[in-house]
Amino acid sequence: GPERPQAWFGDRRVAVVRDGKAWVALVGLPLALEPGLHDLRVASGSLEETKPIRVAAKHYPLQRFSVPDHRKVEPLPEDELRIAREQKRIDEIKSLFRDEAEPELAFRQPAQGKPSGNFGLRRIINGLERSPHAGIDFAVPTGTPVRAAGAGIVVETGDFFFNGNSVYLDHGQGLITLYCHLDRIDVAAGERVAAGQVLGLSGNTGRSSGPHVHWTVLANGAAVDPRLFLRRK
Repeated sequence: GPERPQAWFGDRRVAVVRDGKAWVALVGLPLALEPGLHDLRVASGSLEETKPIRVAAKHYPLQRFSVPDHRKVEPLPEDELRIAREQKRIDEIKSLFRDEAEPELAFRQPAQGKPSGNFGLRRIINGLERSPHAGIDFAVPTGTPVRAAGAGIVVETGDFFFNGNSVYLDHGQGLITLYCHLDRIDVAAGERVAAGQVLGLSGNTGRSSGPHVHWTVLANGAAVDPRLFLRRK
């Protein structure tokens, strides 16, 4: 029908976009989600139904690397307080859902360079097991322009303990992109940016083993493989 349905995965609303004559829900699946059947709740007008989604197991390779600042791997007690404050704000950002008729889905690569550090890698950092890699990396020299993958609104900028200088962009319908480890930030919260606009310059801030850009795509609060959204050349 002509009216866009609404859909929820768990307690989070998910993006619903038109595909020809049909509506399609874009559901972000958290890396920690257990394989099996999960419910997608769909409401259209006065009708509501639950549709099952079957999630299969997926194995991600193991990555080992070191970072010079061991404190970024084993934080001190005062660091833990900062991390908790930052995580609260990050959780708020992940819960955002801004109605946008046609959110951009074919994202541009945010920095020149070959993508590396694949999504989902299980990581051993300085010999310790840490969270899986929630995005992809671009190994570029410090000072390389970092551009918006798509049009959106800047919802947060700042220096985060693990992510370093970072920019969060809201593209609507729960789709958010994150740009980390910047040397310089050139935009401010509340600013509307165009696709390809420079957000800042790449760097080596936060928990980083060398100059690069880390890029994350969030869908209904879950980090998903950014390659799924990269526009085809």
